[in-house]
Formats: sequence, C-alpha cells, structure tokens
Amino acid sequence: MEDTQSVGVLIDSATSKIQQLQKAFAELESHRAISLNLKWKELEAHFHGLEKSLKRRFHELEDQEKEYENKTVEAQEILEKRKAAVVAKEQASLERLQEKRDAAVFAIVNAKEKQWRVSCEEYSEATSESQGGTMEDTPTNSLISEITSEYTSGTAEDGSPEVQSADNGNGEVTSYPELVKLCEEMDAEGLHNFISDNRKNLASMREEIPQALNAAADPACLVLDSLNNFYRGDVTNLDAKKDSSLLGLRRTCIMLMECLSILFASLDATTVSEIVSADVKARAKAIAEAWKPKLNELDMEAGSGNSLEAHAFLQLLATFYIASDFDTEELTKLVPLVSRRRQAADLCRSLGLSDKMPGVIEVLINSGRQIDAINLASQFELTEQFPPVPLLQNYLKEAKKVLSPVKPGNASPSSPSGQNNDVNERELSALKAVLKCVEEHKLEEQFPMETLAKRLFHLEKAKADKKRATEVTKPQSKRPRATNVGFAPRVTNLAANTSPYAARLTDRYPPHYVFDNRPYVYPAGPTDNHCPPPVLGAPAYGFPPGHGNYYANGYQYQAPPYQY
Repeated sequence: MEDTQSVGVLIDSATSKIQQLQKAFAELESHRAISLNLKWKELEAHFHGLEKSLKRRFHELEDQEKEYENKTVEAQEILEKRKAAVVAKEQASLERLQEKRDAAVFAIVNAKEKQWRVSCEEYSEATSESQGGTMEDTPTNSLISEITSEYTSGTAEDGSPEVQSADNGNGEVTSYPELVKLCEEMDAEGLHNFISDNRKNLASMREEIPQALNAAADPACLVLDSLNNFYRGDVTNLDAKKDSSLLGLRRTCIMLMECLSILFASLDATTVSEIVSADVKARAKAIAEAWKPKLNELDMEAGSGNSLEAHAFLQLLATFYIASDFDTEELTKLVPLVSRRRQAADLCRSLGLSDKMPGVIEVLINSGRQIDAINLASQFELTEQFPPVPLLQNYLKEAKKVLSPVKPGNASPSSPSGQNNDVNERELSALKAVLKCVEEHKLEEQFPMETLAKRLFHLEKAKADKKRATEVTKPQSKRPRATNVGFAPRVTNLAANTSPYAARLTDRYPPHYVFDNRPYVYPAGPTDNHCPPPVLGAPAYGFPPGHGNYYANGYQYQAPPYQY
C-alpha cells in the first residue's frame, strides 16, 4: 500500500511539474526573438495526455488490487470453514468411537461380574447348606470386587485393554522379569546365560537391561563380576576368534558395560558417585591393568577396526570413569582398532578424546582406511578439514592399484583363475563399501554413483556366471554302469566353454543322483543310452538292440522317465 500511495503522490505532482516547465519555457522565450507559442502548446498537450493515461492506468491497477484482495479474503474464509468442518467431523468420529469402546468394555465388565456373582452365590449357598447355616454376603462381594478390579486394571483410561507386564519395583514395566530377578540376586553367570539363551530378542532386551541393573544391590559390582571370563587362560587370541561361545560372552560383557553407562546417564551425579565408589574404581582399574598387556598380542586382524578386545578395554575405562588413570596417547592409539564399530564416536567422547580425532583420522587415511576416516570425520564435524569426496576417490585409486591383476608372465599356470576370483571379490567389497558410505552420508550429488553401480552389477553378474560354470564342470564321482562287463570310466573334466556338448551332458546327467539300496540300479533317466556321444572321448558300447533294462545280476527293472 505504501508503494501505491507514493505512485499516487507522484502522479498528482505532475501538474506542478508542468507549470514549472511552462515558467522555464516562458523565460527561455523571452530571450529569443521569435515566438514559441505554437510549440509550447504542443508540448503542454503532450504532457497532459501522458498525465491522463498514467492516472487511468493507475486507477485500473488499484481496482485490480482491491479485487485480488477480496478474492484472497474469500478463499481464506472458505478454507477456514472447511478446516473447521473437518475438525468437527474428526472430533465427532472420535467421540462415537470412544462411546462404542466404553460401551463394549462396560458390557464385558458387567457380564463378567454377573457371571462371577452367580458362581459365588451358588458356591455360597452350597457352603451354607453343607454347614447347616447361612453365611454373610461380605466374602462373596469382596471376591467379586477383587475379580472386577483385576479385570478393569487391564483397561486403560480410554477404555482400551493394556498388556500385562511385570514391574521391576522402580516404576518401570519390563517384558523380561527374569532379568530383574537375576540382577536382584547379583547372579552374573545366570545373567550371561539368560542373555545368551535369548539372543534372538537382544534388541528388545537391551532396552530393559539398564533398568534391570538398577534393581541390583550393587550394579557396578555385578557388571564387574560379569567380566571374569572375558579372557580365559587356556585360550589364545587366535583360538578366541574361532570360539563362538567366547565371542558371544565378550559381546555380552561389552553390552552390559554400555547398559551400565546408560543407567548412569539417567541418574544424578550423587547417585553415580555412590555406585562408582573408590573401591569399585580400584577393582575396575585392576581389571584394566590385567587386560592392557593382552592388547599387544592382537594379530593383524585387529587392524580392520573391529576389535572386541580393544573395544572392551576402552568401554571399561569409560563406564567406570578411570580413563584419567591411563595415558591419553596410548588410548588414542587404540581408537583405530575400534573405528569400524558403531559405538566408536560415543566411546571417544566419553574418554575425552574428541580433540585427538584429527590425528586419528590422519592415521586411518595413511593406512588406507578412508571409509572409517569419513565416518569419524562426519560424526565429529571435521568434514571441512577432511572432505569426503577426495577421500573416496583416493580410496578407489588405491584399491585399483592393489587389485591390479597379475601379469600373465608372473602367474603360475595353475592359479590364474583363483587369483582373478580373489581380485574380483576384493573389488566387489571395495565398491560396496564406497556405495554404502555415499548413501549413509548423502553424498550422491557430489559423488556420482552410476559408473560404480554399473561396475558392481557386471562384477556380480560375472561372479554368478562363474559359479554356474563351476557347478557345471564340477567333477562327479564314478558310478556303476548297467552292463554285464563291470564299470566304465566317466568323462568329468569337460569345461563349459570348451565343448558344445557340455550343456547336453549336464542335462542328461543332473548333479544329484539318487541310488536305491539295490546294487547297480539307475532310478532316473533312460538307461538305453548311458554313455556320452563318441565325440566326447568316451568309448562307444555295442549293445544289441534288444538289450533292454537289466540289473547286473540279470534281473530286469523298469526305469522311470526323465524328470525335467
């Protein structure tokens, strides 16, 4: 509106401007000898014409603006009315639904109450008759009220039924009351066994473990007791990687320490200091000191960033607040050993190693683990210092260098296919890691994935084709021939790409044969022609036309037809 008013003021001032121009023109005329009356009248008529056209256009625009404002107001009013109508309909539907639910619950409660009342009255009458007297109605009423309250306790405030679960005594409902019981009994071994037996439901059970630990008399001591068998004296690190039960126990130990940290986060500082007392810290430090030398015995697989031993050691320091008792530089050197684990970033923050992350990321980059470096840089907001796209490009370049095929002159004649398979597997893993990293960090616009996706598709297709060809050319054990001359050799070294008859041979002799308990029986396939064509290199057999289907002992049998 302010712009409209300013335009109107300018148009109104046009007359005064024309008058000023007339005065100036008259002054100019006074200095000339000839008359300019005719020219001035033309100029004056021209300016007045412009003024009238501008005013007319201005008024038209004002009318259009008012019309648009009126339409906008009308549309808003219509929208408000429709919105109010929708809200009213929703509210009415909810009220009707609530009424129906309340009526259904009320009917069920009345029916149950009536049923139990009749039963209790019958029982009361029978008891009074057997005792030769009458009983008071109070026990019956009390029993009915108990049953009714028992039933209605399973109904929510809105009338909907609730799932009955156990209470752990702290106001928290749990679906695993055994967890609370084991924690109350301070049974660390039983807790391990229960978690191991219910590992399929670990995700839901993990959410309830912190509150279950809170039910223990001493949660910190219970978790420390659970760490007793983390290292077994008769098991080396190499054997531990093959022991599935020990690996499961170590994962459970780490999870219990994480759940204890979650419990501490929900408590106030005073309560935590009471739980993690000086004695508890001393005991945790003793365990950490005993574990620390074993980290030096880790093999090269720990360099993959997924070491359970290093994770457990760092989690122990973070959970029991004893990281200050150890050298920060030594702890920083352990971070690359756990960089691939999802808890790595939170663990580093708990240990106070956030300012050491640039150095850790540099170590990961120099060791060829750019994917882990990108993950940590993203979680610690260091992507400007370590841009992810160049790191991914370098990762692919280094992967191509490592995955470059061996020259034919340097490869042994017996192993090129195996080396090619290894190269393809490593390239597949590298491509999948890059694509996953791009998707997780939303780098699709900066890092195009079409070429990588096509390459991944071709590699997977080649892998599947190679697998099928291997299955076709896989040697099969000898099987007896239905002849009177004993056994005959089979052709087993046919490659899929060296003979046009390989597919026919595979169709004729499927990879799985089912033999009967009777000797020399062929229950599948026609037996009149068991040998391959002569071109395959197998000797031809000269059976007479009426040879038929016979066992080796001379008994005839009926062969079932082909099963395609």
